[in-house]
Amino acid sequence: MRPLRHPWVQASLAWLFSGWLRLCLSTTRWQRDNQAPVDALWQEGGGVIICFWHSRISLSPACWDLRRAQEVRGMVSLSPDGEFIAQAVDRLGFPAIRGSSSKKSAPDKAKGGAEAFRQGLRWLRAGGALAITPDGPRGPVETMAEGAVMLARASGAPVLLVGLASAPALTVDTWDRGKVPLPFGRGAIVWADPIRATRNADTATLRAEWAARLSEVTRQAEARL
Repeated sequence: MRPLRHPWVQASLAWLFSGWLRLCLSTTRWQRDNQAPVDALWQEGGGVIICFWHSRISLSPACWDLRRAQEVRGMVSLSPDGEFIAQAVDRLGFPAIRGSSSKKSAPDKAKGGAEAFRQGLRWLRAGGALAITPDGPRGPVETMAEGAVMLARASGAPVLLVGLASAPALTVDTWDRGKVPLPFGRGAIVWADPIRATRNADTATLRAEWAARLSEVTRQAEARL
């Protein structure tokens, strides 16, 4: 076992990382664009899917007001690295549903993805919010896998695409060039208008359209800074 994947080490790192994010996100001056439709969905209640690119995981807790919004769960992969992320976001109020539908090369991965899909669908139908990184856990970068679209089609829940950016921020040397905020910076949250997918909508078409729109609002968030 690699030292960084030892359960005790991962738990310690998750504690440190969540504390760092809490400091950074709480001291960032956030600018929010197109927040009104999101406020309306918070007031209305019911299941909702939130999508942001994998590189923005560290910024994502800032977009969801736990005091007013639906209770949220995050879809996190079954990979060893996913365990660290799951523990960190849980400490920030975003418990995880473990699994991913974007990597099905092994039977246990496929089984985990199917179970995560079922759990996510039940959560949405119960009125919860589900946060998804549609290009995770291993990319390609800003390429949307089918999971979010299939959940939207099956549940009928509205989909919120959100672009996130902060400055200054560290860029991590990972496949997605992940962004980690620094304290006392500036941040931007840009929402696309809510989307609903019909059951007979073409999955490939929606994946392409949603990916383009999610990248667009992400670039808009970056431009705000």
